[in-house]
Amino acid sequence: MKKLKRFGLVLLFLIASFVVYVEIVNRNSVNMTYRQKILKAIYPAFMWITRVTGTNSEKLANKDKVPPVPFSTLQVKLNNGDSLDFSTLQGRKILLVNTASDCGYTHQYEDLQALSVAYGQKLLVIGFPANDFKEQEKGTDEEIGAFCKKNYGVTFPLAQKAVVIKSAAQHPVFQWLSDSAMNGWNNKAPSWNFSKYLVNEKGILTHYFDPSVSPASEEVKAAINE
Repeated sequence: MKKLKRFGLVLLFLIASFVVYVEIVNRNSVNMTYRQKILKAIYPAFMWITRVTGTNSEKLANKDKVPPVPFSTLQVKLNNGDSLDFSTLQGRKILLVNTASDCGYTHQYEDLQALSVAYGQKLLVIGFPANDFKEQEKGTDEEIGAFCKKNYGVTFPLAQKAVVIKSAAQHPVFQWLSDSAMNGWNNKAPSWNFSKYLVNEKGILTHYFDPSVSPASEEVKAAINE
């Protein structure tokens, strides 16, 4: 009985400590659900586990395949109602990422914002909120924009919420990114939220990074610096 009581006290202490840790990590968070707070708090451990197990860690690269369909013919409707014509993006690298607010990888918004600031005019990050994976993005475009701005300081453009997985409703940009007949080589659609596609200054899709490859990783930075 004493061992059981001791175990109960230890368990209670660990739970209380974790609750305090979650609150400390989220001291500046705004309008987050408790699930979102927990996911933010455990993000470092989550990423470590995915690296160790090799989960969602695929990396693909292309050096010489030119897209049959020019990247510059695409456009996207942003969540503020503006249209972004990709013909205006020539001369910059573009990192396109399908995102979600209620995912284990959501904290990558912070790293994506850091990349956007660090590379300035050399790189444009575009987020594509999507509800395709376990319905982890249920918010409206307005709610998503506010969540990203208040909690992660996001200033890079966000598209209107769309479908990114292969289907009849797939967004045209992600059709191009995941169809070799259009981009020249890659057929891989997002494996989960925060899959990353890098397009170079000439409109060539050069890299794909799975969600567990952090935007802050040396692999991503090296690809941007090529």
